[in-house]
Amino acid sequence: MALRADDLIDRRRLRRKLTFWRVAAIIVAAAGLIAFSAWIYGDDFTGAAVDHIAKVKIEGTITEDEELIKRLEAIRQSPRVKAVILSIDSPGGTTVGGESIYEAVRKLAADKPVVAEVGTLAASAGYMIATAADHIVARKSSIVGSIGVLIQYPDVSGLMDKLGVKLEEVKSSPLKASPSPFKPTNDDERAMVRKLILDSYDWFVGIVAERRNMTKPEALALADGSIFTGRQAVTNRLIDAVGGEAEAIDWLAGKGVDAKLKVVEWKDTEKRGGFLFSKAMAQTVGAALGLAGHGGDVLHEIGADRLFLDGLVSVWHP
Repeated sequence: MALRADDLIDRRRLRRKLTFWRVAAIIVAAAGLIAFSAWIYGDDFTGAAVDHIAKVKIEGTITEDEELIKRLEAIRQSPRVKAVILSIDSPGGTTVGGESIYEAVRKLAADKPVVAEVGTLAASAGYMIATAADHIVARKSSIVGSIGVLIQYPDVSGLMDKLGVKLEEVKSSPLKASPSPFKPTNDDERAMVRKLILDSYDWFVGIVAERRNMTKPEALALADGSIFTGRQAVTNRLIDAVGGEAEAIDWLAGKGVDAKLKVVEWKDTEKRGGFLFSKAMAQTVGAALGLAGHGGDVLHEIGADRLFLDGLVSVWHP
């Protein structure tokens, strides 16, 4: 009987120890899951559940970006977001891409204070998006401006002549599929393209005049494609102040936003299809090429994505 009593006591001790280690394992696993989620999602995981200032980065060549539009709408609807900082570093891109993001930012700004913080560059469609904010700050040496629209197309007809290649075509009308890279552009084709360009240009200039409180002639005087430093842009009223995130937060504080709120970056969390097109793949290739940070879209990093823009573009080509 004494032996059986000792066995029972030992079993109870073992059961307690087992229970302790099970609880400890669950706690460690939970802590690991939290740490992993924080590493994957960054500040979004830890900060989005409390009141905060949302930060959205708009970088690289601008195209139609459905994910970014959805993200801006989610920020607009979030009761935890008290203000928004748009961090812009872009040479521009397609006019339609700039227009769609501009409209999404204006919709957001109707509900929450929005300030644009220009990094290295906010040109063309990048500047268009910045004007959608209620306030714009840029560094003294930032590049701002390049207000305008263009279409560029090659003329390879000379090369075709050298290679002995001849183009045959049957068209329903003279201007169909014009301009074409396979033959020189005539006066009628250039006139058609110019009408297209000037219409979008007039719309862009109108946005600048409206958002920057200028007359149309004042905006036109700055809309010759020129680029400006941040200091010049202040003088020309293209931006409101020189500075960075601290100055952006100071302005938000003047709008009643608590300056002590944490700034949380809302990142693109949509899954990309497969490893070949994933951020992991981009980081691997970026590391192999020695690109800064080993991250982001490799095409964006090397600027090659600008070679594949369709339609009207508003982009500054250095």
